[in-house]
Amino acid sequence: MATAATCRPASLAQVYLRWLVSLCLALTLVTLAAVLGFVMLPMAERSADDLAGLMVLSAQTWAELPPDTRPAFEAELLREHQMALRSDMPALPEAALVHGFYVGFVERALQRRSGAPAGLALAAGPQGQDWLWTRITTGDQTLGVGYAPERMSTRPLWALAVALLAATALATAAALWLARRIAQPVARLEQAAAALAAGANPALLPRTGPRELADLAGHFNQMALQLRELLAARTTLLAGISHDLRTPLARMRLALEMLTLQPKPELITRLTLDIEEMNTLIGQLLTLARGLDPEAPQSLALAPWLSERVALHAAAAAVAGATLSVDCPADAQVHAAAGALARVLDNLLGNALRYAPGPISVHVTRTAAGTGTTAGTRISVLDRGPGIPPDQIDAVWRPFQRVESSRSPQTGGYGLGLAIVRQLAQAQGWQAGLAAREGGGLVSWVELPAPA
Repeated sequence: MATAATCRPASLAQVYLRWLVSLCLALTLVTLAAVLGFVMLPMAERSADDLAGLMVLSAQTWAELPPDTRPAFEAELLREHQMALRSDMPALPEAALVHGFYVGFVERALQRRSGAPAGLALAAGPQGQDWLWTRITTGDQTLGVGYAPERMSTRPLWALAVALLAATALATAAALWLARRIAQPVARLEQAAAALAAGANPALLPRTGPRELADLAGHFNQMALQLRELLAARTTLLAGISHDLRTPLARMRLALEMLTLQPKPELITRLTLDIEEMNTLIGQLLTLARGLDPEAPQSLALAPWLSERVALHAAAAAVAGATLSVDCPADAQVHAAAGALARVLDNLLGNALRYAPGPISVHVTRTAAGTGTTAGTRISVLDRGPGIPPDQIDAVWRPFQRVESSRSPQTGGYGLGLAIVRQLAQAQGWQAGLAAREGGGLVSWVELPAPA
């Protein structure tokens, strides 16, 4: 039975190493075969044919020369071409010479040029070493023509063997380097993912290596940062819930104890308000939890839609002493989830009515595409309230984060409105932001990209 250890798959580096070595060796073999077939063999055949032609021409020239000039010709032939001629050449042995392909090329070239079978055999040369000899018949004479083995000083097969061994070593080293270069970022990613799955907080990965691996590391870093923010938001959310629920619960407990001693209508009214406060908080928490619920987008004519949404806040505006207005082009259209957009706008308007009573305007503008941005439609809520200090703009997006220092929902809210806005915007692919308004006040906005 196979154990878990024997069935464990190979690592990414091992898999890449095997594939890269096999590929490099295959390419090396194809290259060597091409060099051998298209370069070395044609060159060897041409060289062998030239050698055979020189041997036949030397024999014919020697036979045509006067006898007294033949010794000088033989000496020049030996000196210049390492070849020798013998008129008293004995019969060569009939046993075939075991040789390489070059000698075979010479034998075929001699047979083609002389028209008779011509074989090469080893026999003693002018200096006593073994030379390669053949017998060539020219006219009525048969001459022995030989050449020194030093004429074949090249070793093509040895060159091929050395090239193959060197290519194998280099291919293995290159494959090992490439496999490690490719596998190391993936191994780091696997370790970081395992640490993240175990609940740890791994360090962010460097965005190095090939583009795909660098992008993968960037996406992992983004996911890790989002998880960190999610955990921090969860901690803040739980702490805020425990704090904001404890206050009305303490008042309710006190009211109940007092009711047992002396029932009073105002105590019952206080209990009712505390229950409503707790219900409001729980409703906002449920809204925050439902922020990622899918919703089908639809085409909306913004001018009438915004007028209807603003009309719903007319009573609250009258109580707060605020005036609401809409500035929207008549032909403005968006393709968006109406429910999510309504919740975003309601939260932005609710914050403006709570903190900035006075003139509040809902302004719609079209944004052009720029560097890193796309064209779209921006819906802004403009007020003339106290605004938000620049160093707190990023912090107010977190749950239960309030600019107003009191913990009272009557004066500072629960600190969940902007957290709901950001979560809804991220889920729908929108952008939300805050900015100081020129002349005082705050601009809170949500931007919807133009439909593709």
